[in-house]
Amino acid sequence: MSLRCAYLDLDGTLLGRGASLLHDGEGNISLDGVRAVQACLRADVEVVLMSGRRRAQVAEDARLLGQRSFIFEAGACVVLEGEEHWLTGELVPGELTIAEQIENKGAPALLLERYQGRLEYHEPWHVGREVSHLFRGLVDAFEVDRLLLEHGHGDLRLVDNGTVTRRSPALAGLPQVRGYHLVPAGASKVGAVAFHRRARGLAREQTIAVGNSREDLACASEVGAFWLVANAIEHDPSLASALGAYDNARVTQAGNGGGVYEAVVSTLVGRQLEIG
Repeated sequence: MSLRCAYLDLDGTLLGRGASLLHDGEGNISLDGVRAVQACLRADVEVVLMSGRRRAQVAEDARLLGQRSFIFEAGACVVLEGEEHWLTGELVPGELTIAEQIENKGAPALLLERYQGRLEYHEPWHVGREVSHLFRGLVDAFEVDRLLLEHGHGDLRLVDNGTVTRRSPALAGLPQVRGYHLVPAGASKVGAVAFHRRARGLAREQTIAVGNSREDLACASEVGAFWLVANAIEHDPSLASALGAYDNARVTQAGNGGGVYEAVVSTLVGRQLEIG
């Protein structure tokens, strides 16, 4: 089967330092991310951006690439040809946004109080969100999920979205800082990928995904092949052992956009060789 769709994470994957498409992880000018997208478009492969970013940001990025489908706020919603598909269970937008409903439940306040000095809002990107509450710090996401369940918030979970560079003085003592999304329990990137793939009528073997976090790695169960970009392992060595859970997951030699280019081209060339 030929490649038909590539699900690509943005920050730390397709984008380099400063969230730039034209720079690598060290800030050097690089066109590899552009070349990766170009290779997809030339081969008639749909590019679906999947990100924890807000709708407006991902929508604009998708538009710049000429794509009409994308996944935003860590899999909370799939926009397919302009139509919204919410994957948030009983929490749906209405008079209040899902983010406002989550705030009214008291879950964000619970986490900020319990993990004071270890968790804070990821300013300024935490504002204007429709679904998730965006934090930064260093906590055990599984421990947080148990805490949420104990306090009657079993319909929510905390998503570890990988390392971030911004921190306030309050977090200065932490060895590293990670980004976290508090989302409805049913929202996930893998669920969003599965929804999009079914809607398009694609077999797993016709798709790939590339990312840099555990949340991205879970998408391996829904695609033909999954790649972690090299910088993901550099920032979180524990991801190397997590790869063992998926026989179709691997690590690229290059990081960021170069890794995406490597994943796309190796897939396209490999499929051509198989056909030949």
